[in-house]
Amino acid sequence: MLSHPIHPLYDSSSEILILGSFPSVKSREAMFFYGHPQNRFWKVISAVFEVKEPKTIEEKRQFLLSHHIALWDVIASCDIEGSADSTIKNVQASDLSPILTTANIRQIFVNGKTAERYYNRYILPNIRRSAICLPSTSPANAAWSVDRLTDAWGIVRTT
Repeated sequence: MLSHPIHPLYDSSSEILILGSFPSVKSREAMFFYGHPQNRFWKVISAVFEVKEPKTIEEKRQFLLSHHIALWDVIASCDIEGSADSTIKNVQASDLSPILTTANIRQIFVNGKTAERYYNRYILPNIRRSAICLPSTSPANAAWSVDRLTDAWGIVRTT
């Protein structure tokens, strides 16, 4: 059983919450979200806000907080082989209450179908707030180009 090693990123001015499923091996090694160099999250989210892509963890933190974005994952712990979402078992959901009681979250988004599936199963029944599913920025979602992802993720900016 692996426990999520990364603390949620948010502050009292966060208005948007973006949830992934569970951090990849590369993200766990980097101790920050979307740490795999092939994941398009940072490229897409910076394009949505028309800013230079943040590179360092500190730049990424500042970008998110300055745009009132909170970031975490749906799964707090699970059994997983490598980074393969298809191998996830024995899920324990994340407790979103620290974020939801500190910040005035106006909208929750999930990054991909795996995050959506676990959100709907484990979190939605408890908090009764629906999430909008955005196409995954994972390199496994090769059918979606960066431009197409950026268009779809544009809803984050308009929320």
